[in-house]
Formats: sequence, C-alpha cells, structure tokens
Amino acid sequence: MKAVTWQKPDEVRVEQVPDPRIQQPNDAIIRVTSTAICGSDLHLYEVLGPFLDQGDILGHEPMGIVEEVGSEAGDLAVGDRVVIPFNISCGHCWMCSRGLFAQCETTQNRDQGCGASLFGFTKLYGQVPGGQAEYLRVPQAQFGPIKVPDGPPDERFLYLSDVLPTSWQAVQYADIPDGGSVAVFGLGPIGQMSSRIARHLGFRVIAVDSVPERLAMAQRHGIETINGADTDVTQEIRDRTDGRGTDSAIDAVGMEAHGSPLPQAVQKVAAKLPDAISAPLMKVAGVDRTAALLGAVDAVRRSGTVSISGVYGGMADPLPMLTMFDKGIRLAMGQAHVKQWVPEILPLLTDDDPLGVHDLETHALPLDEAAHGYDIFQRKADNAIKVVLKP
Repeated sequence: MKAVTWQKPDEVRVEQVPDPRIQQPNDAIIRVTSTAICGSDLHLYEVLGPFLDQGDILGHEPMGIVEEVGSEAGDLAVGDRVVIPFNISCGHCWMCSRGLFAQCETTQNRDQGCGASLFGFTKLYGQVPGGQAEYLRVPQAQFGPIKVPDGPPDERFLYLSDVLPTSWQAVQYADIPDGGSVAVFGLGPIGQMSSRIARHLGFRVIAVDSVPERLAMAQRHGIETINGADTDVTQEIRDRTDGRGTDSAIDAVGMEAHGSPLPQAVQKVAAKLPDAISAPLMKVAGVDRTAALLGAVDAVRRSGTVSISGVYGGMADPLPMLTMFDKGIRLAMGQAHVKQWVPEILPLLTDDDPLGVHDLETHALPLDEAAHGYDIFQRKADNAIKVVLKP
C-alpha cells in the first residue's frame, strides 16, 4: 500500500509499504477514505524528529471502511463506516472507566513515562503506524472506532478523530462562566473549532492570530478577532473587557508558537543533532516556543482559567510562576479523551452544521501529494488552514 512516511526534519515521502494485517484478536483493518494533516503532525515534521525513525508512517486523523476484523473486535463488522480516534484506548481499564481515555492503562507507554498510545506519532507514544495511508491496522477495535452513518460526505465526520473532541475539551477545560468570555490564541484548526464551539455554547470569543486568512475564516463565523502582528494583544483584550481580561483563555498553538525566536532556534538545532544527543536533551530542556501560552497567561483575568490544547514537548520550559500565582490562574491541559466528548458532538454534525465543519478544509489532495500538503500547511502558504488527504 501507499503511506506517508517521515524521512527527516522537513521531509515526508509517500512510499510503498507492506499492507497491515491482523495481529491481535481485537484488531481491525480499515480502508482509509479520508485522512487529515494535523498541527501535531507539523511538530513531527519539524521538531520531534529525534523520537521518530526514518520510514515511520504518520497520521492520526483517519476515517474509512472496515475491511477485516479479528475474532474479538466486538460488534464491529466488515463494511462499517468508522472514524478512528487518535488515541488508542481499551474502554475498560481504571482510567477508561473514568472517561480518561488518553491515559488508558492498557496502551499506556510506561517505559517512556507517557500516556496512551497514539496513531502515527513517536516512540514516546508507542510508534504505532498511522492513518495517512491506504489502509490502517486499528488496535483495540472492540472500543475505539466511532461508527457513523453512510451517505453524508466524509468531511461531516472526519474531525471526530481529533479536531472536534480536542476543541470541545479545550472549551470545557477553560471553565468559562455563564455569560463569560474566552480568548483563543491561535486560529489553526483547533483554534477555529474551539472558537466556534465556545460561541455555539453562548460565550463571547476573542481570537488571536497573525495570518489574514485564518482571521477571515474566524470572522465568517461571528468571532471577534485581533491581529497579533500589529497590536498589543494583552492591552487590546483588556480594553475590550473593562480592563480585566477575559474570564478564560485557550492556548491552541503549542510548542511552535510564533514570537519565540530564541526557542525556535534551539528547536531547529536540537532537531538536527544525532538522536542519541537530541532526544535526551529535549526530555530535560526547555525547548518550546511559549509565546501563545505566555499570551494566554497575560490576557486572562485574575482568578481565570487557562486551557492548553496545543502540544508541548520540553520538560523544563520557563513559566512566569510569580505572575501565575499572583493572578490565581488555574491551568487545565492534556490530550483529548476523544470518546468522552463524542456523544455531545455527534448530534451537532447535521445538515444545519452549527459548528461549520464544512468550512474548515481548505485543501483536499490526493495521498500522493502529501509532501506538498505538509509544506504549505507548515509555511501557512496558499491559504492552507486544514489539509485533507484522499487515499
């Protein structure tokens, strides 16, 4: 089959690789019909190379048709149309029984000190072959796959794999009070959907980015915006909120935030070092670009909440602890517990489309053009906000 493989920093390639096969009784094989490039994939593309091997198959936002099932795959059947959550969880362990699926103890990577395994990610999370491919092996298929109806186009359901649950959790973790406000930092796919979800739930949203196309997309959905390229963002947010700041803030960017030139240089140098040097360095050093997180800390009001959905990788990132303690800021963060949120999201994926899922994809490309998709998404070129690959 064809699959998108990591080669080295800033290089992916579509290659012929062996077809996946059933390895465990609770496995399934799906034929992938749509698979998206995520902002987290860009972290692998540029920064997290020390935790990848050449040839690793990328991708964790797939959906498709079940082609084969193991003997213990529950009620999953050949022909079912399914979306595959990015985290691999069993549904019955101590963590899963509490809805904490991203911390599944069955697939947890204890040797790395990390949580549940993820599709198409790194050695830290199981190095499980990903879904930017023609076919995908799905472990824990008795629980993970989300069945969706036949008929509607893939784009109605595809974002159940990651974007929608991650954004929903970001808003829930922000703990916005009734009638309250939230500042969203970053208008990539997660920031776009976090903004739309918060507005759908009745909150005031002020979103920050510096890319005109991303600002314009948010404005189409009734979101207040601030162009961070030419504005003192904190002061502008305070001016719009009686001098206090928003009740809550969401960091939807993570480790590659613009406006952090020194950490950016460190990231690029670390990514090009031999893995034996760079991987241990990244595990103990503060290598993230934290401009978005620092912006959220500044912009939120005293006793407000900062919700972090952007992925970070450094173990010793400097934080303004005095400011955070003095302001009484609460932090909430982590990988999304996808299936915890699906029951609330799925009823919204209707013809009325209140979350605007049909207005997120900017590029639909053949799988063979994945390298181009990564390139334009990383450079924010050609108006790329969300790239979907079609195997």
